[in-house]
Amino acid sequence: MDDLRIRAAEPADLDGVLAFWKEAAEGTSISDDRSGVERLVARDPDALLLAERDGELAGTVIAGFDGWRCHLYRLAVHPEHRRRGVGSALLAAAEERFVRLGGRRGDAMVLDRNELGRHAWRAAGYAPEPQWTRWVKPLTD
Repeated sequence: MDDLRIRAAEPADLDGVLAFWKEAAEGTSISDDRSGVERLVARDPDALLLAERDGELAGTVIAGFDGWRCHLYRLAVHPEHRRRGVGSALLAAAEERFVRLGGRRGDAMVLDRNELGRHAWRAAGYAPEPQWTRWVKPLTD
């Protein structure tokens, strides 16, 4: 994939990333807005990774590390670029980042209804842990 480039997002990319997620990502979350993504990039400028092919956004992943755990979010590949190694390249870049930071295990949140996503994560070597349930509490209205 010599025409595929992986790089960290910059503030100028954020509107494009948000529009991309509406088209390529499965579902949205409370943090999928300009201020949420701005905070992410300001706090950890290398966390939001972009895959570009021929100058076009082909995929994203958030590789967040809190000093203890490695969390993966928003792995999304544009439908026209799927099954061409974009997701694998993004995950490899995220995992390399985690290893450099001292991380030992990556985890991902995947919607139960997202069959395509579940297949992709499984193919990348990830597996669900049935003993866990995610508990959440919104902190804003």
